Amino acid sequence: MTIFEKSVKGRKGFKLPEGSVSFEGKDLPDHLIRTRKLALPELSELDVVRHYTELASKNYSVDKGFYPLGSCTMKYNPKLNEFLASLEGFTEIHPYQPVETVQGALQLMYELKEALCEITGMDEISLQPAAGAHGELTGMLIVRAYHLSRNDTKRNVALVPDSAHGTNPASAAMAGFEVVELKSTKDGLLDVEELKKHLNDRVAVLMLTNPNTLGLFEKDILEIAKLVHEAGALLYYDGANLNAIMGRFRPGDMGFDVVHLNLHKTFSTPHGMGGPGSGPVGVKQFLARFLPVPLVRKSKDGSYYLDYDLPESIGRMRSFYGNFSVLVKAYAYILTMGEDGLKRASEMAVLNANYLRKLLSKYFKVASERTCMHEFVVDGSEFVKKTGVRILDVAKRLLDYGVHAPTVYFPLIVHEAMMIEPTETESKQTLDQFAEIMGKIVDEAIKNPDLVKSAPHNTPVKRLDDVTATKNPIYRYQ
Repeated sequence: MTIFEKSVKGRKGFKLPEGSVSFEGKDLPDHLIRTRKLALPELSELDVVRHYTELASKNYSVDKGFYPLGSCTMKYNPKLNEFLASLEGFTEIHPYQPVETVQGALQLMYELKEALCEITGMDEISLQPAAGAHGELTGMLIVRAYHLSRNDTKRNVALVPDSAHGTNPASAAMAGFEVVELKSTKDGLLDVEELKKHLNDRVAVLMLTNPNTLGLFEKDILEIAKLVHEAGALLYYDGANLNAIMGRFRPGDMGFDVVHLNLHKTFSTPHGMGGPGSGPVGVKQFLARFLPVPLVRKSKDGSYYLDYDLPESIGRMRSFYGNFSVLVKAYAYILTMGEDGLKRASEMAVLNANYLRKLLSKYFKVASERTCMHEFVVDGSEFVKKTGVRILDVAKRLLDYGVHAPTVYFPLIVHEAMMIEPTETESKQTLDQFAEIMGKIVDEAIKNPDLVKSAPHNTPVKRLDDVTATKNPIYRYQ
């Protein structure tokens, strides 16, 4: 029931004093004058509190249960980080304040930037982009600026593997590039021979995720980097899967020139529901002059300042300096974990994924038999043929067992795909329980397929008509 349906005429929760401002005699434009009474629900304060508390209790979160999302690391968000980000010195500052009054915030940003440079093997980083895809666009605009600075105007092609995140081709196109898709090998890796066929003097960049979207490490990455650079192009790193290699391998050491990171994935800051996010972009030194302004710098006297003196900068990518509270949480996470902790997190993410992959291979075909990194993909095509139950149905049925559904039907190169990422924060007991639930659903699909096809049954909202909801969305109460 919506809060409007709970409304009772005449019921009040709070009464404001009469307004002291009168608009009589003011020449207001017609479109700013309300022609009918504001249609707000009428409830007591207790009614409102109970309504939203009840809604909140129905929300699913990583605090409540297993969240094996796949492609988007949903690790536990330490409450310590939330506490630190809420400190008065961080929350009660304003980006228009003089830099001498926000030295602590600038120091945090500078030290975070330095830490991210060390983790990625980059030379300079901008914290300005507000999300992963925003970072992608920033990185691709830097690639474009680099080639134009050399008067290499014919380089307008971005090579993107068919296993790439969907935002990769979109970001490249927004930056003005023509996107050319590269086919993967049957093993799910970038086809080096296919890459060679497409490398020419029109190619500006290869966008690559390593490990890739199937959770597989691109073992030929050094050869790939060499081929791309010999062709005069740049190598771009989508940092969505950094959680698998953090502390073990650095994109910069693999030959990548530009990196975007998702602080809202790898570094434990909240993620989902559209934000908040943070997508810093790192570059090798020869590209640093193109980064967005301003950059956080440290003076010789130890003070911090914002540097706008970058004549070749691509300009601002947003107002101010990123989502600051997210930066605080990522900084706290890195300091808490330390070098050994970050490395351990990656090791446990890979261990958990491979353990779960082995457990689930009893019930489903796995897209690749190779040792995976932090995630793996189930190929449900044989399961669908056998039972008539789709992978989407399995995902819906998981909700009845109190587990959030993983990503389905992605990557597109796997038919009836389910992408699973357990993350490093989950225990063996949780993984065993998840595998047991999946086994039960497989058994249900064989014995009573209609039960799975009509799921979920125990959730506050039953199965929705996704097509109608997409084509004819209703955004407000009518």
